[in-house]
Amino acid sequence: MNKEKDRDNRLRYNILITIIYISGIILLIQLFNLQIINGKEYRETSNSRLTRETVLKAARGSIKDRTGIDLVKTDTGYSVEIYSTKVDNKELNTAIKKFIEIIEKNKDEFIDNLPIEVEDFKYKLKTEEEQKAWKKENNLNEDYTAEQVFYELKNRYEIDEEDIKLVRKIMAVRYEIARIGYSSTRSVTIAKDISNTSAVQIREQNAKLAGINVVTEPIVSYTSGSLAAHVLGYVGAISEEEYEQRKDNYRNDDIIGKDGIQKVFEEYLKGTDGTKQVDMTVDGAITSEYISKEAVAGSDVILTIDANLQKVAEQSLEKNIKDIAKGKYGEKYDADAGAVVVMNVNTGEILALASYPTYSPEKYFEEYTENDKTGKYVNRAISSAYPPGSTFKMVVASAGLDTGEITTTSLINDKGVYPYGDSQACWYYRSYGVGHGYLNLTQAIKYSCNYFFYDLGYRMGIDTIAKYAGYYGLGKRTGIELIGEERGTVASREYANSIGYNTWYPSDTLSASIGQSFNEYTPIQMARYISMLANGGKNINVSIIKSIIKPDGSQVSEGEIENYTKNTLNTENENKEDLNISKENLDAIRKGMKGVTSETGGTAYSTFSDFNINIAGKTGSAQTGIEGEAHGWFVGFAPYENPEIAVVVLVEKAGSGGNTAIVAKEIMKEYFGMNSEKITEDKNAISSIESVR
Repeated sequence: MNKEKDRDNRLRYNILITIIYISGIILLIQLFNLQIINGKEYRETSNSRLTRETVLKAARGSIKDRTGIDLVKTDTGYSVEIYSTKVDNKELNTAIKKFIEIIEKNKDEFIDNLPIEVEDFKYKLKTEEEQKAWKKENNLNEDYTAEQVFYELKNRYEIDEEDIKLVRKIMAVRYEIARIGYSSTRSVTIAKDISNTSAVQIREQNAKLAGINVVTEPIVSYTSGSLAAHVLGYVGAISEEEYEQRKDNYRNDDIIGKDGIQKVFEEYLKGTDGTKQVDMTVDGAITSEYISKEAVAGSDVILTIDANLQKVAEQSLEKNIKDIAKGKYGEKYDADAGAVVVMNVNTGEILALASYPTYSPEKYFEEYTENDKTGKYVNRAISSAYPPGSTFKMVVASAGLDTGEITTTSLINDKGVYPYGDSQACWYYRSYGVGHGYLNLTQAIKYSCNYFFYDLGYRMGIDTIAKYAGYYGLGKRTGIELIGEERGTVASREYANSIGYNTWYPSDTLSASIGQSFNEYTPIQMARYISMLANGGKNINVSIIKSIIKPDGSQVSEGEIENYTKNTLNTENENKEDLNISKENLDAIRKGMKGVTSETGGTAYSTFSDFNINIAGKTGSAQTGIEGEAHGWFVGFAPYENPEIAVVVLVEKAGSGGNTAIVAKEIMKEYFGMNSEKITEDKNAISSIESVR
């Protein structure tokens, strides 16, 4: 039994040894085949092929209006990138020269960050300090002139061409490569958004263009030109500082949001890049490519604004400013800038937000940032504060009625000049030599009687006025999800003391009572104030973000958006509270505002006399401190009976508020459908458009 068992074991052992020997022989034969028989062929193939992993750029999320219209979207474009290959400088320069010829023939452009001009050999860098820093960073003699630097780089890059303009073009590409840094596995982008013709020609001549490759890349596109530019903002190349802060998720040749929604919601709009494998020969010719990890697009940001209403707001504001400057409303004034805010009075949603002058977001980073040293393109709707003038009188009226200083039937006799001197004369006295006579509060608002509010303000004192301004959110940021919102200032003892004005005089209270003194507010704050007048005193959360939709279709929660915005903008919680004013008192104020637009003698009656919807409004002419110069305001809400929207218009150096009321009228016509042509209803259609009301 044991003998049979031993015999079986020896048999199995011999079989196993035989299998091992046979396998070893097969492996040796295969190794001999690889290394000896076909070794040369395989080595040549291995040495002539490289596999690189390249970034597959993710599309940025879209920015849409409240109805789903794309305001910013991502199109697919072509860019050109270059890898390091096993070619010498001469071959590399030849390839770059050929690339430039193709690009320029098709009127495309390559990236050029070289700060030297060769027409008269000078630096593009403005200051000597900037020039020295740049030369030091690029290992150049700090005492070199622009011409010396040019020839130093020509030698460094071994460029043999004689035409200095052509040399500079090749040098610009070589400089970009050196500036960003490339390798056999890391590319440098040398052209963006090229034409299809250039892309095809570069691909056709790939074998002659060492390391140069065309890639599809997402291109940010603004569908309506400059529409809502101050809201949307713009994108640009990531700066060194931004890259250092975000290098875990960004490349040093990425684009990034620089202002507006593009900047504030960068974390949502930026997608997640994918990867692509590229096979190429050592001399840079592409043999194959495939995607190893798909890119994921960014989230879509849906705004509260309505594109059509925004367009009307911008166009009517620009036209009004130009008409005022031409003298269309009588005397010519130097009007040159302004802002408009349209707000839902019940929700605080921004339906339109315009600032003039405006700009093209697609060109701003290159064309305007360098030239805008005076703040010409600042977002005046949120970042500039102005004295409110007579539009502040409803605050004083609210304080007077709510504290019981006056009632809705109290009369004040406008004698023309208030006892504290000629500077406190009513505008009516200055124009006609007499006062308005006895007026109640409603009439005082309708006629914008300064004397009435001087007297009321003097009785209450500045502390009470300042308190009620705070109730309306004046002097407090609204919390809109945009960069650069100013707080403004409320005329008060506290503010006066903070700037070294230590004695508060009665004349200061009189000035503050008609919206002058230290009162300065942004148009968006004024829109919240008018909305509270319209909705019965309810404080509202101002917002320009309706929702954020992730790539998988899910929606970001309101709480997450609110926390993200606060952290991103580093905003503090401004104290907000309702204004608990009685309906009777509020109706008296609003009735006066209705008289402004609908009754003879109202300061905006000439504009709205033919309007078939009742409007509550108020004009304001705010003194700037320059003789004969005043900013013009119109503030209002509609419909009077059941308010839906508040409209605020501000035009710098407009002369008077009455000159600006036409802008609000055009906006209201659009909102209430008065500009629509007669259309036939399609009863089979399913509407996907949300009403802005």
